[in-house]
Amino acid sequence: MRSLRLALWLAVVTPATAHAEDPVAPASAPPAAVALPVASAPPVASAPPVASESPAASAPPVASESTAAVPGEVIVVTGLRLPRSVNDVPAAVTVIDRDQLRRSPHTLADELVRDVPAVGTFRRSSSAIADPTSQGLNLRGVGPSGVSRALVLRDGVPVNDPFGGWVYWRAISSLGIDHIEIVPSGASALFGNFALGGVLQVISRPIEGRAIDAVVAGGSLGTRRFAARATERLGDFGVELSGEALHLDGYAPIAADQRGAVDGPAASTHATAGARIEHHRGASTAHAAARVFTESLEAGTQHTTADVRTVTYEAGWALAREPGTLGVALFGGQQRFEQERARVSADRATATTASDQRTPSNNQGAAVTWTGRAAGRHAIVVGVDAQRVTGTATDTLTPPMTMASTLVARAAGGQQRFFGVFAQDALQVLPALEVAAAVRLDGWQNVAGSRTLTLGDGSATTTPLADASELQLDPRLGALWHVSREVAVRGSAYRAFRAPTLNELYRPFQVGNVLTAANERLRPETLWGGELGTQIVLPGVSLQATAFGNQLSDPIANVTLAAPLDGATRQRQNLGKTRIYGLDLDLSWRPGAAWTVRVGHTFSDAHVTAAPAQPDLIGKRLAQDPRHRTVAAVTYDRARLATIGAQVRYLGRQFEDDLNTLPIGAVVLVDARVERTLAYGVSLFVSGQNLFDRRYLVGRAGIDTEGAPRTFELGVAYHASPSSASR
Repeated sequence: MRSLRLALWLAVVTPATAHAEDPVAPASAPPAAVALPVASAPPVASAPPVASESPAASAPPVASESTAAVPGEVIVVTGLRLPRSVNDVPAAVTVIDRDQLRRSPHTLADELVRDVPAVGTFRRSSSAIADPTSQGLNLRGVGPSGVSRALVLRDGVPVNDPFGGWVYWRAISSLGIDHIEIVPSGASALFGNFALGGVLQVISRPIEGRAIDAVVAGGSLGTRRFAARATERLGDFGVELSGEALHLDGYAPIAADQRGAVDGPAASTHATAGARIEHHRGASTAHAAARVFTESLEAGTQHTTADVRTVTYEAGWALAREPGTLGVALFGGQQRFEQERARVSADRATATTASDQRTPSNNQGAAVTWTGRAAGRHAIVVGVDAQRVTGTATDTLTPPMTMASTLVARAAGGQQRFFGVFAQDALQVLPALEVAAAVRLDGWQNVAGSRTLTLGDGSATTTPLADASELQLDPRLGALWHVSREVAVRGSAYRAFRAPTLNELYRPFQVGNVLTAANERLRPETLWGGELGTQIVLPGVSLQATAFGNQLSDPIANVTLAAPLDGATRQRQNLGKTRIYGLDLDLSWRPGAAWTVRVGHTFSDAHVTAAPAQPDLIGKRLAQDPRHRTVAAVTYDRARLATIGAQVRYLGRQFEDDLNTLPIGAVVLVDARVERTLAYGVSLFVSGQNLFDRRYLVGRAGIDTEGAPRTFELGVAYHASPSSASR
């Protein structure tokens, strides 16, 4: 089995040494300046000033690849909150570029990012059928959970649900993605809350003029997909309209040997639509965007559903004048998450509604930053930001028998406030050596919390919950040394934090027949860590290797209780400490002009090292965290013939629960895609996933659930401009 970890890998992972068009770029010379100049082209409004979940402050306008000082060189903004060549960042950065997105056999955002081995979601299942509360993001195995331990941004605006921390991956249409930047190390010093384990940022395609892209596809499991994007430039203005709809009749996720009459296919319907406008005149750039997302999911068992409705908005302005750039960002949204959960008979012959949960929430945030140069060798970023989040989870319960003292409803919620100020200095110490130091002070509050319990006789009791507040100081120090044109060494040390979400504090949840209780006494998580790595670039070959180590204090986990608590067998609790160490490897090889081979592997060993309240957990591995993840691929791309790619993914053995009593076995999955360009901007494609129809577990919460069987999708793509792509 281990030999499969180095199988061929489809073009989905760009090492930090690769560039967008040619995966094996020549090594950059020792940088003579801290940031590549980007003033030669207008700031790209599709990548507005960056704001974090806390939110952190905005970065200067992000350069697209077309604005790079060196043609073809990838410019990233997430590593330092500065436009910078990916080879010149004192932190490991992985880029998934537009070509890789186009060639991937996957179309959903969560599947695309999981093609990077360092990226994981709480469950292995696709977001096409997975409940969104199981789709939290983790990087390098830092705290896998339905609540993300990493910050997800789209054009600088937080994507993590502000109430729950999970990610609505289906709200991100791959048709509109230019590239994805992944920084898998603690980044709270620059981005604040949620950046505990790192940052993943989706950069939208720029509005370059009149263009139309559309995809119509269908396939296995009753899949029907339509996506479209249209752009236009009118003088100083640019406009984009986009949308996507996806429906699946689904498959039966309950394991066949445990399935009953109440179990069937997990159908789902998703739709998203958005509008974006930008204005550029001289040194000033402004933009605004609004998006709507809806989805309805059936979990494969009667009376087990989830529904989501979100509306998000953002606006930003940047003024680039010597000696620096001033950026302002505003964002917010309204979210409504609903769940129905079932009470299933032991033989799974009958099911009734056990609870209906409604969780409305909203958030508003703002950020102001300034970036500039000082004394020639210093690149400075300073910022201040704030965000407010409020929400309440209300459960309407349907007990088997209702008496006067029976609990029939519970509601709990409150408000969170975040405020942060940060500064960073990237200093060019020597022509080949750069040191970047950042520090951020965060303050957060939980206020106006309350819990209301309603009994069968109609009486209701409301209990105010104690307010909480805390200050957190998070530093980060990184360095990059260009040993030669072919070899560079980078390292960093950092402290990061994540405050408990309103979801963890106040919202109980049920998976299968396992109920997990909330805990209003949770404390924030704190991480100390570091990484040390090298990148080597030779003709036709590039390699990046990064060793990392993290210690997470007070991690919030779903802990099995010695005795049930109000019907719950698990509760969210702060453990003592966990230790995560491991190694990332990325290899890219170009054996010929049309061929690309890539291999990526992440080894992550995560164990509980201290648990005062649960000593039996010491030495146990973190739930849902495999030691080994490997992705390998080969791609053949010749425009006159076709684009053909095959990918192998290996997911190592992991455990469902904190006690490590429910193992989930390893699996090898093979995917492929073939695309043929015809004429007049039309192309045909076919993709297949799990080609060998492997059966594999994705969950064991009271009942075993399985991943998707072999599936195929056949589609037609239309591109109205030469720069358009078919994703």
